[in-house]
Amino acid sequence: MKATRMLVCLLAASLAAPICAVAGASEAESARATQYVKDSAITAAVKTKLAAEHVGNISDIRVAADEDGIVWLTGSTPTQETADHAVETARCADGVVEVKSSIVVVRETK
Repeated sequence: MKATRMLVCLLAASLAAPICAVAGASEAESARATQYVKDSAITAAVKTKLAAEHVGNISDIRVAADEDGIVWLTGSTPTQETADHAVETARCADGVVEVKSSIVVVRETK
């Protein structure tokens, strides 16, 4: 009986631990989680806009964003026009304040 009660208490404590950990998250941890969600939302908005605008092969363009709305575009495109189009399209996405690009033009060889 004592062993059963101890097992039940141990099981209850192990199930409650993650809930208590989340509830007791520090303000800094909550801020980091909020920042991550905002960064992800901006990144997703830019990627969606690039896909909708048919900006070249978007798999060659990588997008990263921060909580201040600054977006970094990296990768490669076959023409400067495509790179410029990617930057302009990213500027129009929700949450974007500034776009920084280091997209490299790599001409395809035949």
